[in-house]
Order: sequence, then C-alpha cells, then structure tokens
Amino acid sequence: MFDYQVTDIFFDLDHTLWDFEKNSALTFAKILAENKVDVDLATFQEIYSPINFQMWALYRENRISKSELRYQRLRQTFDALNTLVSDELIDVLAHEYIEQLSTFTHLLPNAVEILEYLSPKYRLHIITNGFQEVQERKLKGSSIHHYFDQVVNSEMAGVKKPHPRIFELALDRAKVHPKNTLMIGDDLEADIHGAKAMGMQVIHYNSNNSITHEICLMI
Repeated sequence: MFDYQVTDIFFDLDHTLWDFEKNSALTFAKILAENKVDVDLATFQEIYSPINFQMWALYRENRISKSELRYQRLRQTFDALNTLVSDELIDVLAHEYIEQLSTFTHLLPNAVEILEYLSPKYRLHIITNGFQEVQERKLKGSSIHHYFDQVVNSEMAGVKKPHPRIFELALDRAKVHPKNTLMIGDDLEADIHGAKAMGMQVIHYNSNNSITHEICLMI
C-alpha cells in the first residue's frame, strides 16, 4: 500500500478526528440562545458553514487576520440572514464561540477506536491550522491528547498548511524522515498536497464529500 515503511502518522484535527460541524452547531445553539439572537439555527448553520470555509481559506493564504476571520464569518452570516446584529454583539459572540467551542467534545465516528488500534504500532502526531489555545483544549476535552507525541499548530510554526515550514517543524520535532510518515487529513489542498510536496505519504479522509480524485487513497 505504501512505498516505504510508516513509523509515524500525522493527523489533522478538525473534520478528521474532532467533529467540528457537530460541536460548532452545539456551540452556536448555546451562545445564540444566551444572547437572545433570534435566528433559525439550521438556517444559520447552512449559511455559516460555507462562509466559515471561505474565511479559513483566506486566513490560510494570509489574506485576512485571525480577528478578521472571527468577525467576518459572523457578520457575513447575519447579513445574509437579514438579521440586524451590532458589531458589539458580534464581538461578544465571536469571543464566546471560541471560549465555548472546545467544551463540546464529539469526535467523528470510530476516531477513538482507530487511535487505540494505531497507537501501539505507530507514533501519532497532530498538524493543525487551528488556533493554539482552542486546539489544545479540544484534544484534552475529548480525552485524546495522550495519544499524540507532537502537536504542531500554525501559530507555533508561523505559517499555515500547506506551507512547507509547518510540515518541516512537525517532522523535525518528531525526528522522522518524510518517507517514513503518513499524513491523514480532510483538506485536499492543506493536508494532502502540502504533505505530499514534503515527500510524506498521504491518505485523504473525505469527510466533506469532496470531488473524487486519484491523487492518493481516499477514504
């Protein structure tokens, strides 16, 4: 299956192990109700999800800042819903969302079983573009932090996947050659192309129902 023996497996976190969509929906249900924002949650999520995806793509390309990402994904969602929400309330919601998100701990199906199966056989690591303070809480809150030897995030590296430097940092910290590694992630550009360019072996976990391809194994 692989060209070289794999000793180390690197995972993305959101959408690969941690159920971002479910936990995000639960977070919004809580903070919107507490702040008395009267919107239909299902409609909110339907509009918010693609906007959030677009904002993360801009953030990954360094075209917007962290604070702009947090503000714009909410501002654009409320504008699309024709719901009048002040900038002050958006700032409150943006802050509470980050604070509350990691308190929800749902993982994707069979995530723990997979980590249990792999951990005796391989060294496991995380490479994530998520914010450092949030990702650490997600791992600990979901009780999977102990499976991972190295956890490398974009703020630590100063760049975001697919930039080579974040992969170089992860490989250096794990003290492993790229050819003996496997990267598993949901994002074709950030995870798969980024890792493959470094000489890592890759598996695309298609949790977002992306268009099929033959770049690598897709599950």
